[in-house]
Amino acid sequence: MKTTDETMKTTDETMKTTQTFNLILSIFLLSAASIHAQQTDSLRSVALNPVVITGTGTYHRADNSPLAVQVISAKQLQDLGTTNLQDALTRLTTNITTHTNGMGTFVNFNGVSDDYILILENGKRVAGDDRWQRLPMNNIKRIEVFSGAASALYGSDALAGVINIITDDGKNDVSATSSTQIMSKQRLNQEIDLDVTQGKFSSYTTYNYQQADNWQVNHYQSFDEDDTEVLKLTGRPMATGFHSHNIGERLEWKQNEQWSFFVRGNYYDNLTNRPQSATYFTQGKKINAEGTWPYTQKTAYTYDLHHTSYTYGAGARWTPNRRTHLYLDVYSDNFVSKYQYWQTAENEQYEETRKRTHYVNETLRGIFRLADWNKLSAGLELVQESLNSESDHIDFETGYTYNVFAQDEMNLLPGLDGVAGLRYTHHSGFGTAVTPTAALFYHLGPWQLRATYAGGYRTPTLSQLYATDQAKTNARYTLPNPHLDPEKNHFWNLNTSWNNSWFSFSVSGFINNIRDMINYRTLSAAEIEQSPELQGLVQEGWTTLRQRDNIDKAHITGFSTQLKVFLPYGFTVAAAYTHTDSEAKTLALDKKSGQYVTTTSPVDKSVMHVGNVNLAWDRTWGHQHLNITLNGHMQGRRYSSTYGYADPYSQFDLTVRHSFFVRQFELQPMLGIDNLFNKRDTSPWNSNFSTINPGRSLLAGIKIKL
Repeated sequence: MKTTDETMKTTDETMKTTQTFNLILSIFLLSAASIHAQQTDSLRSVALNPVVITGTGTYHRADNSPLAVQVISAKQLQDLGTTNLQDALTRLTTNITTHTNGMGTFVNFNGVSDDYILILENGKRVAGDDRWQRLPMNNIKRIEVFSGAASALYGSDALAGVINIITDDGKNDVSATSSTQIMSKQRLNQEIDLDVTQGKFSSYTTYNYQQADNWQVNHYQSFDEDDTEVLKLTGRPMATGFHSHNIGERLEWKQNEQWSFFVRGNYYDNLTNRPQSATYFTQGKKINAEGTWPYTQKTAYTYDLHHTSYTYGAGARWTPNRRTHLYLDVYSDNFVSKYQYWQTAENEQYEETRKRTHYVNETLRGIFRLADWNKLSAGLELVQESLNSESDHIDFETGYTYNVFAQDEMNLLPGLDGVAGLRYTHHSGFGTAVTPTAALFYHLGPWQLRATYAGGYRTPTLSQLYATDQAKTNARYTLPNPHLDPEKNHFWNLNTSWNNSWFSFSVSGFINNIRDMINYRTLSAAEIEQSPELQGLVQEGWTTLRQRDNIDKAHITGFSTQLKVFLPYGFTVAAAYTHTDSEAKTLALDKKSGQYVTTTSPVDKSVMHVGNVNLAWDRTWGHQHLNITLNGHMQGRRYSSTYGYADPYSQFDLTVRHSFFVRQFELQPMLGIDNLFNKRDTSPWNSNFSTINPGRSLLAGIKIKL
């Protein structure tokens, strides 16, 4: 039996043991909580509150940006596994949808076409027809998506929104990355990046090769015979095969903290690979003696399209003090599109220039911290463009634009900021225009409220002004119209968001009114009778004469909502939905009365309902990291002014990415399933396809980084 002293000693030892255990447990829990907090803060900094620049042209954390900007991170792009910028934007945002037909892939942003989208790379405009394809995916640091007119800051074309591709510049002495990805239909993407930094000098080199084969989902095209659909074989592919090379180089010299200089260049080459043996059928206009419709089999294609472009530029930055930043950028984009005709029994192989464009942009811009509560951005911009075309009968046409712009950011009251901007534009062919922008931003803790108004301005392209198109298959002749007016719009946006360390939620509503939109107008009989030139075209056999004109206007309203949640055990859930309601009014010629009437319909290629969901799981242990991502994209019917509505569709994709870190190397194999549930649109050729995805496909890739 223990004595009282022994009992007390035992009790003291037990208490000390318990206290020691509690202390160790407390230290462990506090350490775990600290580590979790650090990881959460890191995740929040990267995923929920990244740095953005597109909305104002100045750097802000997303939470503190006066204008709402959606950010797609490099991690999201890697987890998704796509090598195509258009696919990435479609699957990771709901404001953007794509449409593919025999003429290529077209993007729709907030209900309007990509003619009204401005694409930037590191804040610099990307010009030319293949601007989506010329941006490699492997070295993207983030993509900033700004919804709304932004002509006050960025000039022409930004009527619907701005997409800014921010590239990732290596900070190590030497950084080399090779990324390879393959899928069915001979789809291959190979990218190599090499970054070298030695003292004040840096070099960033990238090379990208892509290829794909032709494919069809349905081998038939449809005809109408006595209100009955008849199917005939066709060899025309729904997706056109191609191969492309894209190489870019940027050299930088950082003299000191005040001065830095750069030069850059890029070369892009893309050649389609259409099947030379492909044929299709044409239907006769009258029933033959046997009482059936005559069909004629014809060669589908006689040429491939060959696109090349080269871009070069230079610039400098001067920062005399922390309140003043001056930037000078000069760059030129040169794009050539050619018809590469094959050798036939009648003709030898030859090329014909479809389009040759030359674009030069010279910008001097400054950011001035006038006071702790006031920041001014201002600058001068000169744009020069030229165009010539053999096929469109354009010898050489030019246009010049001079711009002066200023935008002021002010802290009006505690928690209340304001933005006001203005751009003065003088165009050599269209005179002057003034486009304003104004925004109010209220923030209280994790809650933000933004209200924005902006005017947009888009000058007609030189092709729209001067191109002549002759479609012999349907005897249609398109005349040039050098008297077009610029397209303009008013855009209102209201956004509210709530962000903390594990949760992000936002809702935006917008109204977009576009006027003087350019479309094709069929000329009336009265107009033709008054012009001997037009009468001569009719006598030559052209049954339809038309020209581009400012005959359309559109009213688009919509709202978007986004949610992202970090859950325990490495899970992340994200969802988004966009509803767009559009109304387009156009002036059309009534063939019966010969009079012009106003028709009303949804905006061409618009989609009313779009939703995305994303479920990801991340796990890091030792020198390894594992990510599993399930991504789904769902959209309602898409309207086409030519074909009517396309069916709704959905697509889910699964990817698994495993990273190994071995000394200076990172190995990142990836496996995935594209179109997990094998959703396809098997409509006949030349329909309004909801998707041209060939079906379920295995995705495999490997990324090696030094």
